[in-house]
Amino acid sequence: MSIELPEALILAKQMYKVLIGKKIASYHLQNYERMQKVGFLNKNIIDFDRLLNGSITDVIARGNTIRIELDNGMNLLVAPEYGGEIFYHKDERKGSSKYHLKISFMDGGSLTIRIKSMGCILVHTKDELADSYMYKRDFLSGISPVEDEFTLERFSQELSTINRNLKGILVGKDAILVGISNSAFQDIIYRAKLFPKRKGSSLNVNERKALFEAISALIQERLQLNGKSNFIDIYGEEGKYPPRMGPNRKGSSCSECGTGIEKMSFGGGQIYFCPTCQEL
Repeated sequence: MSIELPEALILAKQMYKVLIGKKIASYHLQNYERMQKVGFLNKNIIDFDRLLNGSITDVIARGNTIRIELDNGMNLLVAPEYGGEIFYHKDERKGSSKYHLKISFMDGGSLTIRIKSMGCILVHTKDELADSYMYKRDFLSGISPVEDEFTLERFSQELSTINRNLKGILVGKDAILVGISNSAFQDIIYRAKLFPKRKGSSLNVNERKALFEAISALIQERLQLNGKSNFIDIYGEEGKYPPRMGPNRKGSSCSECGTGIEKMSFGGGQIYFCPTCQEL
C-alpha cells in the first residue's frame, strides 16, 4: 500500500487540526539504523534535538511528502511512501509501540511515525530544505493535480510534446506531476482506457482529456473516501476507496467488458490492465 498525494493530504489535514500550537517536549528514535544508512533519516541523530521546545505552526503536504513547521525555524519532513504509518495519540501511554520516531507533546499527547519501506523522516532548517531530495521532488518541482496550475490546457500541451511512455510521464523522478505512484497510475489509465505503454505524444485530443479527467476524478474520490483501502489515517481509521485496477483485481474480470484482467512487468513494477478496454 503506497501513500500517494490523496493520502498525504488527508494525513496533513488531520495533523493540522490536532497538532497546531502543540509544543514538543521530547522525542524517541528506535530501529532507525537502516533508514539512516540509505538517507531516509538524518545522519546525525542530534539533529532531532532541534525539534525540542518548538511549537507546531503549520502542516502542509505536496506530492507524497508532509512538511511540519515549527516556530523555532525547524521543519520535520515525513514521507510515509510505501506502507508507512502516522498515528496521533491523545494519551501517549496508549500509543503504538511500533515506530521509528515518537514525538511527545507538553500536553501529554504524542505522534508516532513508522516507515516500512521507502520514505523519509528528516529534520531541516528552512535553509536546509533546498538540499533535501524529498523536498525538491515534491515541493519545488512538477505540477500538483490539486492546484490551480493543473489545467487541461497546460497538461494537454505538455503531453503532446513528450515522447515517453505514460508511466514515465506520470510516475517517478522525471514525472511532470507530483504525488502519483504505480498504484494510482494503474487506476488512472484504466479509467482513461489507455494502454500502459502508450506515449504522451501519441495521444489525441480526446485521449489527453480522458487522462486529465481520470487523474482529477481519482484524486477527488480518494479524498472523499478517506484514502484507498488499506490506508490508515492518524486515528487508525481505514480508507474506503477500492482501486478500480491493480493487484486487488488479480484473477478477476473487467467490470466494463468482462475480459480477464492481465498483468505485465513494466517500468520497474507490475501493471494490471484490461487488454480489451486498454488495447494498444
